[in-house]
Amino acid sequence: MKNETFRGKSAVIDVGSNSVRLMLVADGKVLYKTLDTTRLGDGIAFSPRLKEEAQERTANAIAAFKNRAEAEGAAIVYAYATAAVREAENKDEFLRLVKEKSGIDLSVLSGEEEAALGMSGALHSADGATLDVGGASTEIAVRHAGKIVYKKSVPLGVVRLKDLCGRDLRKIGGLCEREAEEFRDAKDFLRFVCGNMTAIGGTATTLGAMKADLKEYDGKKVTGTKITAVEMKIYAEKLLTLPVCEIEKFPCMPKKRADVIGGGAAWIEALMRTLSLSEITVSDEDNLEGYAREKGLL
Repeated sequence: MKNETFRGKSAVIDVGSNSVRLMLVADGKVLYKTLDTTRLGDGIAFSPRLKEEAQERTANAIAAFKNRAEAEGAAIVYAYATAAVREAENKDEFLRLVKEKSGIDLSVLSGEEEAALGMSGALHSADGATLDVGGASTEIAVRHAGKIVYKKSVPLGVVRLKDLCGRDLRKIGGLCEREAEEFRDAKDFLRFVCGNMTAIGGTATTLGAMKADLKEYDGKKVTGTKITAVEMKIYAEKLLTLPVCEIEKFPCMPKKRADVIGGGAAWIEALMRTLSLSEITVSDEDNLEGYAREKGLL
């Protein structure tokens, strides 16, 4: 059950497979979001263990964000982790490191919890569907008549895709087509919401900023941006053909996302094709807002 909305400043830290994100909240409103791309999930396609250097980078980022939030007046700081941590053989080692460096007890979400929180963040209580492409996993959820009727998590995201296929268009296309079949059963539920799909996560918002032709990232302008299946295919081919150094020059392109954005576009395009989606709508609001809402901060 949702708690009464917390009054005062608070913060939520999202520990993803590609980035660590901080959201500062005051009196039920988001003040800002920022991120540090630490790539905790580097190499997860080949090893079930988190790399020591990736753990250090990420734990340091968590500690820095906690200190920043508290310096700005946050009385409460929550933090949660997603696929890279929940699947790691040495996750307890990482959880201890985070506790040691920041004092934070990191919550580890299940794939289904991640899907539900993403939906809560993007859609609030409205019916619809969400697609969340992360670094190590992808979630789809569908809500109909106020109830979540479908939610599934598949262990493929942009970091894992890069590990397995590099930036090879043919290899990426083949893997994405095969893995998209894991979500084919979602089609039966998408008809309840007329195929309306909201895409969340860094891949979707970066592509949304490209579509909106933004020079500087603005979450409010990204939210509501629509990308067609044809446009997504064009983005995938372009972003997997251009050198990474050229992609890094794009406005609103985080330097550490440039090497995975093409694979992410190809993965979304394959999912759109499998699910017969003519377009997606991008939202900057996601599981950060969903987690904050669950904790009574929003």
